[in-house]
Amino acid sequence: MGTRRILMTVGMSIAGLILLIIAFTTWYTVDESEQAVVITFGKADTTVTDSGLHFKLPWPVQQVELLSKETFSLQFGYKQDKSGELVSYDKETKMITGDEYIVLTDLIVQWKITEPQKYLFNAVDPQKILHDATSASIRSVIGSSTIDAALTDGKAEIEAQTRELLATLVEKYDIGLSIQGVKLQDVELPNAEVRAAFTAVTDARETKSTKENEALKYVNQKKHEAEGERDAIKSRALGQKTERIEQAHGDVALFNNLYTEYAKNKAITRQRLVLETLEQVLPKAKIYIMNDQGETVKYLPLQQLENQLPPATEAKKEGGGNE
Repeated sequence: MGTRRILMTVGMSIAGLILLIIAFTTWYTVDESEQAVVITFGKADTTVTDSGLHFKLPWPVQQVELLSKETFSLQFGYKQDKSGELVSYDKETKMITGDEYIVLTDLIVQWKITEPQKYLFNAVDPQKILHDATSASIRSVIGSSTIDAALTDGKAEIEAQTRELLATLVEKYDIGLSIQGVKLQDVELPNAEVRAAFTAVTDARETKSTKENEALKYVNQKKHEAEGERDAIKSRALGQKTERIEQAHGDVALFNNLYTEYAKNKAITRQRLVLETLEQVLPKAKIYIMNDQGETVKYLPLQQLENQLPPATEAKKEGGGNE
């Protein structure tokens, strides 16, 4: 009786344990920044990228590996210790250029896990493979570059070539990674004296570039000023041209009108033109009336009297006229 009770207790304990295993291993959650690989009897089954609560068969039938979707950074040539200080690895970064100079090269590689199943099962240590591929890529590119390009204006080209070569190697290894970017942190010489000389060369080139930009800016400024002045002269000339054309049109119209009046009554129109011309030529001239013998005829100085009349007299004259 005691033995049966013990067996029942053990059986219930095992059943309870199995139920607990089923209860805690048949569901899992995937965060928005994560992706999951469901493994069935040790073989990758499906990849889950949707966030939220998901269900699976209990352990040991199925288990889940959670991987990040975020971008990782591989620091090549240096690392940060626990205190946050940078620790460099000169042995790792020392490489030789195409013209046989030794340089120290640090860089950062941005990468992501794009195929989780391959990342888990195609390589034992994908990050170690990535590190070795980075070393091979940067050494190959630096080895085909000159020291001048590596230290000055060739860094962008070195970055692009390194990224292209590294992406090709990673794709060939098929380890479920993709390269997002390569950024050179430092390319320098191990010798301080030589490094100072190359720094001076770099400064001189930057000064040259600055002077060229300033000269180009001055040329563009003067060019724009000259173009503006040219446009202003053209605009004034066009305005004068239009003005003279309109004036000519008006003169022609006036002449046509005068000719029409002249054709109607030639004598009166001729006298009118003579009088109008005299008024324009001699606006302040005094008028004298002469007889046929050339003697001046006595007359009342009407113009002088009119100019000498006071305002009251003029008002009275105007009032009397109205009456």
